[in-house]
Amino acid sequence: MQQRTHSDAQKHHVWHLLFLAFPLILANITTPLLGLVDTAILGHMDATHYLAGASIGTLILTQLYWICGFLKMSITGLSAQAGRGNLDVKEQQRRTKVLVQGVTFGLFLGLLFILLQTPILNAGLYFAQSSELLKESTEAYFSVRIWGAPAALANMALVGWLIGQQKTKSVLMLQVAVNFINIIFSLLFVFVFDWGVKGVAGATVVAEFSLLVFSLALSKRLINMSLFESAWLKWIALKPLLSLNSDILLRNLALQLTLAFITFKGASMGAQIAATNAILMQFFALIALGLDGVANAVEALVGEEKGRKNIKALNHHVKVGLLWSSLFSVLYAFIFWQFGVQIIQTLTDQPVLQKEASNYLGLMILLPMVAHWCFLFDGVFVGLSKGKAMRDSMILSTVFGFFMIWWFVMDLGNTGLWIALLSFLAFRGAILGSWFVFLAKKPNLRIF
Repeated sequence: MQQRTHSDAQKHHVWHLLFLAFPLILANITTPLLGLVDTAILGHMDATHYLAGASIGTLILTQLYWICGFLKMSITGLSAQAGRGNLDVKEQQRRTKVLVQGVTFGLFLGLLFILLQTPILNAGLYFAQSSELLKESTEAYFSVRIWGAPAALANMALVGWLIGQQKTKSVLMLQVAVNFINIIFSLLFVFVFDWGVKGVAGATVVAEFSLLVFSLALSKRLINMSLFESAWLKWIALKPLLSLNSDILLRNLALQLTLAFITFKGASMGAQIAATNAILMQFFALIALGLDGVANAVEALVGEEKGRKNIKALNHHVKVGLLWSSLFSVLYAFIFWQFGVQIIQTLTDQPVLQKEASNYLGLMILLPMVAHWCFLFDGVFVGLSKGKAMRDSMILSTVFGFFMIWWFVMDLGNTGLWIALLSFLAFRGAILGSWFVFLAKKPNLRIF
């Protein structure tokens, strides 16, 4: 009877992770699907520079936002470790403090980016080394989209906090609703008001502030509003958060360096390659954000077990997460194998771009099989709040897994860039997986 009960408990844990992950996978997939809509709108315009320019403008902002991804990462882990459900007053204070600090810091960073928008844009255009038409499209998109920065960064903290509280269904409903708003306004601004690239950017800004309002309203229902104290908003109260995030910030800088190198190097090869990479990046975004759903669920569960100091349950969640991550990676590979050409044809009706992008489908099929390891173990280390391990593994992978490999395959041109990316992802997964095994051997010394 005892063995039976234990077996049933393990099965429950297997499905519990999927129940947490599945809404996050669907929520995360809606973001690249939105990118697919925007890409399709711009890809059907009468010249390639609209799509290429918007992709560069998006990249500049994405670099900033992903560098600041430490907000979501750290808040998820801290929220999970703070506990959920019925808590005593001290625990409620801790949970509320995590939320307030994260949102406050996100708003501050967003306002800072608005103030610095001109040098940020000029730096991006300099590295892109693009044509005059490409610069005009990039500037038109960026000058509108930057105004959504405060909402976008505050949303990172809010979504991370909700994931840590295991409110994954709420995250899904929020993301679907907001992306629906974004699509509607994109179609309205472009095809009714004829605002072109600016219309696509403006629709995203509307969606970002809508998500902020909805997320704040939901979070308000989950915390005790009487626990808000102005002292928590002081800079000194943010110090622990900033200390934890310094390592993750460096980790994100190294990651964005590789992605920026791919886009800017592609742009220097011409508008056609830049537009092709914009299409291929939609495959990467779909993979990254989909597999991140499993990783986000693992973050919440691992963080919760770290708070309880339960190494057996923690290890079990990692194994279950790896199982589901592997299964989803196979599913992604199958979809790209069967429907990759149709996806490309949906994104653009220009035969030249269709032909060029189709040449990379073999690499796109390999991408999820290689990438899911690093996404899964990223989630494990976020839940453990092991920022230094994430920082060091990313730097090693950037230097030896990406740039060293690129040096050997640069003669292959754009294909070499994508081969280097696959190598980079493989290095990350191998290093983080080995690191976790090392930590798990003496959990009381290294994990707790």
